[in-house]
Amino acid sequence: MSEVLENRTYDEIQLGQTAELQRTLTRDDVALFSKVSGDLNPIHMDEAYARAQGAEGVVGHSLWATGLISSLLANVLPGPGTVYRNQDAEFHRQVRLGDTLTARVRVVEKLPEHLVELACRVMNQDGAPVMTGRAVVAAPTEKQRLEVADLAEVSVRHHDSFAALFDNVRALEPIPTAVVHPVDQVSLAGAMEAAEATFIAPILVGPEQRIRGVAEEQGIDLGDAEILDVPHSHAAAARAVELIREGTAEILMKGSLHTDEVLSAVLNKTAGIRTARRISHIFVMDVPTYPKLLLISDAAVNIAPDLDAKRDICQNAIDLARTVGVEHPKVAILSAVETIRPKIQSTLDAAALCKMADRGQITGGILDGPLAMDNAINLEAARIKQIDSEVAGIADALIAPDLEAGNILAKQLIFLANAEAAGIVLGARVPIVLTSRADSVRTRRASAATAVLHAHAVRQGRHDKLAQ
Repeated sequence: MSEVLENRTYDEIQLGQTAELQRTLTRDDVALFSKVSGDLNPIHMDEAYARAQGAEGVVGHSLWATGLISSLLANVLPGPGTVYRNQDAEFHRQVRLGDTLTARVRVVEKLPEHLVELACRVMNQDGAPVMTGRAVVAAPTEKQRLEVADLAEVSVRHHDSFAALFDNVRALEPIPTAVVHPVDQVSLAGAMEAAEATFIAPILVGPEQRIRGVAEEQGIDLGDAEILDVPHSHAAAARAVELIREGTAEILMKGSLHTDEVLSAVLNKTAGIRTARRISHIFVMDVPTYPKLLLISDAAVNIAPDLDAKRDICQNAIDLARTVGVEHPKVAILSAVETIRPKIQSTLDAAALCKMADRGQITGGILDGPLAMDNAINLEAARIKQIDSEVAGIADALIAPDLEAGNILAKQLIFLANAEAAGIVLGARVPIVLTSRADSVRTRRASAATAVLHAHAVRQGRHDKLAQ
């Protein structure tokens, strides 16, 4: 059923008549208001800048509150046909993300020439005044009842985080990278695009004839890339791991073969590149509706991780978050609820992981959990549930209770929210680019950029080399 707007004519309007509406400030509201108004003050967009200015976080535009008053006047009282003549406003406090504002107008005087004066007031969820003032409008003289026109759908992408990854890695020295069995268009093109962007120095390990055949068929320039000819994918995985052990390569990149083949070579007890730390996969996701990179782990390697494995999953995610520029990563340990329930093992694990972080067994990040998905990434949900946390609503990394939950979450974001997902594996001696055969060339390139950033971080001693 279509929404209908019905006005109040000048003759119908009575002194003391009121109208109100309620809205919650979201990141999309802030982004759209900035775009439309051209107000690019970083206090509205940059959380770190806002906190440095003494705010609790990103601050909403003051005129957004006035916009709620304008909405009331145009839609409700008087409604369609109203002409704005004058508005004065006094602003009393900042509006934070997640604040729920109630805007209210009250008729205080009817003036000649169909003018109406209204008192305006906007309050936050605590009942504190945000804006007060007066408005004068020319009220309609003819009754109108109109169906609301369909509005265009608006999608907000707050950033292109992958572009930032590419920019950050472009100035760095290319890292020698063993590309395992790149015998299809996507894996070979992804590796060579990363090479052309000077991210990596590729060493192509696989059947040379097949590699060159794909390159010729798809028009892929192999340049001066080294090719190590081996007969099949198993041999390619073993030879690539050998290159890592020799120190010839510092990144391992999966091509067109099964993940199990790569990881079997990596984890081989005698010829592999395992360390004391459990390996885990980390999705690095650019989600259009989230204002920063979002890391999700583990969604590809550890099926039902125990507490020891989850400790390493957390540490790997923290290390990668720091690699991509998050100084103090906020890590949300996910469950179905945000309270500890003895019958839900993931809540017990979350509590234990947080205490391990308190005791220095997990370092470099800020952990909180258990947190449900909504209050991990949405400030309003966290505030409604009265969760006092440095992590809730603004998480940088999400730790799933098991592989199924993590994989479903990541795939939902990709296919329902148009997210892009890069991904690497940490916990071996070197970062491993473990992409899916369905990944685009762009996401493979982003995965390579992430791995290069991490390899340089290891070179510079920013992470424990023995754990990588």
